[in-house]
Amino acid sequence: MSAPQNTAHENRLAQATSPYLLQHKHNPVDWWQWGPEALAEAKRSNRPILLSVGYAACHWCHVMAHESFEDEATARVMNELFVNIKVDREERPDIDQIYMSALHMLGEQGGWPLTMFLTPAGEPVWGGTYFPKESRYGRAAFVDILHEVSRLFRDQPQKVEQNRAALLARLAQKARPEGKVVIGIEELDGAAKQIGNMFDSVLGGLRGAPKFPQPGLLEMLWRAGLRTGDARFFDTAEHSLERMSEGGIYDHLGGGFSRYSVDERWLVPHFEKMLYDNAQLLDLLALAYQRSHKELFATRARETVGWLKREMTTKEGAFCASLDADSEGEEGKFYVWSKNEVIELLGPDAGEFFAHHYDVTDDGNFEGHNILNRLQPVERGPAEEQRLSQLRDILLDARAARVRPGLDDKVLADWNGLMIAALVNAGIILEEPEWLDMAKRAFAFIAQSMTRGDRLGHSYRDGKVLFPGLASDFAAMIRAALALYEATGEKTYREQALTWQNAFDAHYSDNETGAYYLTADDATDLLLRPHSTSDDATPNPNAVAAGNLLRLAVLAGDDAFRARADRLFDHILAASARNLFGHVALLNALDLRLRAAEIVCVGSEAEHFAQLALRLPFLDRIVLRAAASTDLPAAHPAQDKLKALAGSAAFVCVAETCSLPVLEPAKIAETVEAMRERGA
Repeated sequence: MSAPQNTAHENRLAQATSPYLLQHKHNPVDWWQWGPEALAEAKRSNRPILLSVGYAACHWCHVMAHESFEDEATARVMNELFVNIKVDREERPDIDQIYMSALHMLGEQGGWPLTMFLTPAGEPVWGGTYFPKESRYGRAAFVDILHEVSRLFRDQPQKVEQNRAALLARLAQKARPEGKVVIGIEELDGAAKQIGNMFDSVLGGLRGAPKFPQPGLLEMLWRAGLRTGDARFFDTAEHSLERMSEGGIYDHLGGGFSRYSVDERWLVPHFEKMLYDNAQLLDLLALAYQRSHKELFATRARETVGWLKREMTTKEGAFCASLDADSEGEEGKFYVWSKNEVIELLGPDAGEFFAHHYDVTDDGNFEGHNILNRLQPVERGPAEEQRLSQLRDILLDARAARVRPGLDDKVLADWNGLMIAALVNAGIILEEPEWLDMAKRAFAFIAQSMTRGDRLGHSYRDGKVLFPGLASDFAAMIRAALALYEATGEKTYREQALTWQNAFDAHYSDNETGAYYLTADDATDLLLRPHSTSDDATPNPNAVAAGNLLRLAVLAGDDAFRARADRLFDHILAASARNLFGHVALLNALDLRLRAAEIVCVGSEAEHFAQLALRLPFLDRIVLRAAASTDLPAAHPAQDKLKALAGSAAFVCVAETCSLPVLEPAKIAETVEAMRERGA
């Protein structure tokens, strides 16, 4: 049993701003934050580095902390043999990416907590994820591992050098994809069919467990449906969204989706809620409603934004990073119910009615407790839904009195960018102008409070900004700026996108490949600059950047942006061919390149034309309005369109082919469809 934590002791993490690092400030471990001082101490003392990477909503990070990092005896071994560095992967995803890649190359499965052993110079040697305090299930005890790794550094330095050199060589090789692969519409359709065949036709999602939402894959299916007109692609994506929306992965009282489901039915969530998951799912729910008009999708979208507004918005209007899975030391305790609790709060008749609809039983559906879900087929009409809505409000009010899970209230520019764009996209489809206002307010905060000149920071908390930002911050916030510009026509958003794009190109671009490094050229505390092109739980910054460049080519009127996107595709598609499922976001961006409907609305009625153009699926349309020449840069090609036309019109281009001017706003969608049919 681990020793009780000494709350009187504070280590260096007491100076951190990250809520995750602050959770470890009373550990008896002599933690360092990542930085030159920690690396210098490792070199001075000639001790290897133990790097521990986690995040605030990570359940097993908390388990390892409680078992080992709060234990005095384990901490003594760590402090004697290693320089111990603790990293919040949400604050420093660049560090996480370097050492997670190294772990994968060692043949280990990645995940968090990430535990890596490094040379005093920060070079990766060996590692793993969660290590138990006591030996079990064929896994060595953590302290035994500490002693063995230390012995290897001390007695067999030649093996350490072999591992280090091989790892760094492979990391460098991986960062430079070679060759060129040609992928077009046919190949995209084939890839989408392959992905569609991997989905569970009964339970939704990819087959097996655990089940993650996989928004990138769902978007790829949706794009294939738009390309081919084959309803099977839409049906597969909608079925997965329906099962998620009715499952326990969704919070039926408070709104919002958990990170993933540990079972194949979407019943039992890993209870943490991440901003980025909900942003990507909001996009998809809006698209699904736009096509099917199923009220479920609109309801879940509105409830999720309600949760965002109620629980995840800072006083400045930006959005918090995540909600923890644990409360009172127990995962999911905040969210589960006993049937007795439901009956006591709602009364016998209403309680039984609610229990019938939400799978609440005497024995429970999860470890003696009940996770609210609607996975069982039960008929419900408008009257039942109205009554259930009132009963949910009663339970939500009661739940508010419980001990809440921890809120990680740092503001991450990249995750906020994803949510800002989603609020814009979904707000247009669902006709929710308040969502656009929320997006504007969050954008304004980041643009004003998380920047230095033309440069973005990554993380904000307590008035402090972690600077410089990452490629993911620039890519996501440029995307957000362009979404706001398309939605409003306000030039300040386009100008901000261009300012950030110029800084992004100046400080993050790999001039040899056209791709982007994750970290800036003036970031000084890293062993090397991460150059990954693969997706994570969020789309890879290179993929987001490719989409931005394609939109900028239209919105800024500069074909150089499209040429830059083409160069990026040329260099990265080789990697996507070898690892298709790791590059889905790039293939989605390629779909935009091949099929985007570029809609330029000009003249005095440009706004009316634009509002109808915006009703097309946002995945593959780009909308620019110009009521007058002053709305556009002087060199913008659409200036000629304004001069050539006395009235108002929309100019539509698809697959590098443009239509005649569309003089009736209602004809825009019809024109786009006809041009795509010709292209196909």
